[in-house]
Amino acid sequence: MDNLNGLLAFVRAAQNESFAGAAERMGISASAVGKSVARLEEKLSVRLFNRSTRRISLTDEGQLFFERCQNIVAQLEEAEQELVRISAVPRGKLRITAPAIGYRILLPHLPEFRQRYPQVELDLDFSDRMVDVIDEGFDIAIRSGELSSSQMMSRRLGPFRFAIVGSPLYFAQHAAPQIPQHLQHHACLRYRFPGTGQWQEWATNSPSPPELPLALSSNNLESILQAALQGLGLAYVPEFIVRNYVASGELISVLEPHLKEGGKFSVVWPSSRHMLPKVRVFIDFLTEKQVLC
Repeated sequence: MDNLNGLLAFVRAAQNESFAGAAERMGISASAVGKSVARLEEKLSVRLFNRSTRRISLTDEGQLFFERCQNIVAQLEEAEQELVRISAVPRGKLRITAPAIGYRILLPHLPEFRQRYPQVELDLDFSDRMVDVIDEGFDIAIRSGELSSSQMMSRRLGPFRFAIVGSPLYFAQHAAPQIPQHLQHHACLRYRFPGTGQWQEWATNSPSPPELPLALSSNNLESILQAALQGLGLAYVPEFIVRNYVASGELISVLEPHLKEGGKFSVVWPSSRHMLPKVRVFIDFLTEKQVLC
């Protein structure tokens, strides 16, 4: 243990270029830091620091030793923090943001999560706007598409497919499309991204995307789904939100062989060295439950 204390005192002194700075970080006196380093030098039979009345600097041998010891100290700290995280009881408010349709992904699994972790209070935000997770104080976000922020960590939840669907009422009056080009003869219910106002593409394997006659537009997928159920037209939506409606016959899926691969959902959280227990267990839970299956 004395060797570890000496290593820690040496690394902190090298990082701060000062025994006093190291002492402040370690919560001990500068004299204690100096003595620990001196004992280490005596044990190694080498001088690690050049000392003057104003500052300290690493010797060549000290620089070589510091490069190795810095990693050792970091690994010891991470091992200690990991043990603390494992033993800590998840508790407190957990703020989660997800797309508006995300409640269909999360809500079926939340009773089990609450049963496992009753001390975690869930604060849910379902919105299609692009939430700034860090500035707005969220712990976790469910996101689709590609992720680019270096300030965020992520774990993939799984892929999902899109479907083009219409109601039996709609198809009683319109022949079902057989190829993507037939869409230009149908009433289309289009989703508009809230942040940009752009239409969502209907991704088909057609070499030339067909024109999509607009019957209704909305920046909320739930309203698009309800419009399709009412027979107002065809909707292009994630397959998982219409799976039960297709199974029950309330909606009919068309052009399945002609649709490109869909998207993917990921759970993201602010990158930091320390992940709070409430965040860790929720991420592990989502991964375990395979929420998109």
